[in-house]
Amino acid sequence: MTGFAWAAFAQGLAPCAGAALCVMLATFAVGLHKGVHRVVDVAWGPAFAAVALVSCALSAGDGDATRRLLVTVLTAVWGLRLAWHIALRGRGHGEDPRYGAMLAKAPGNPDLYALRKVYLLQGALVWLISLPVQAAGYLTGPVGGWTWAGTGVWAVGLALEAVGDRQLARFRADPANRGKIMDRGLWAWTRHPNYFGDFCVWWGLFLIVCQAPGAAVATLVAPLLMSFLLIGGSGKALLERHMAQRPGFAAYTARTSGFFPRPPRRG
Repeated sequence: MTGFAWAAFAQGLAPCAGAALCVMLATFAVGLHKGVHRVVDVAWGPAFAAVALVSCALSAGDGDATRRLLVTVLTAVWGLRLAWHIALRGRGHGEDPRYGAMLAKAPGNPDLYALRKVYLLQGALVWLISLPVQAAGYLTGPVGGWTWAGTGVWAVGLALEAVGDRQLARFRADPANRGKIMDRGLWAWTRHPNYFGDFCVWWGLFLIVCQAPGAAVATLVAPLLMSFLLIGGSGKALLERHMAQRPGFAAYTARTSGFFPRPPRRG
């Protein structure tokens, strides 16, 4: 029978928040040194990995060891792959236009404004979204069907995200595609295979916690918040506002799903 170590989980919340905060403050120092704040995007994935590692250490003796290790590895693999991809994509570029536009209108010191509105906000989001990762370490029963189902959904999501990122990188690397819309491979089935992959990753991690219904209810806010960010927040919605005036984008949106994959429409 699966139980949940509520008291130990509650005690671990503050140290996990501290882990996310430390990663973001260290990244802020790097951003100040480099003179660009786009480095915070690279830190997003490692911050989740740091929270997972701290939670795994704190939950030793409270939860099933196999599940604790599995969730930590799944989170770290996702986070470090994402960090590597973003670092390669941004190498040699200046400030991200999103942050540049925001900081140009910042009241007072732009760097302190970035600390409050970007780094600390992202640290808080990391802590909140990672609640299922934190909770999974405190499930006391043996690994069961929910764990393997969640791992399967996570694996599908990671594959979609990685393949989508790779296809887009190869498309952009070809000078003949400059100014064109990427509509091949996974990008013919959804306009955002990388964001949909992220969606699957975090719902997969949440499914692992569903083995303890009380813990699932307590952490449901995490995948819901990530879904909102990916679909209506800083993911799909923001990117498509920037792309709306590109030649061919209207036709692309007419034939291609906005988020959930499906065969492209004809005609």
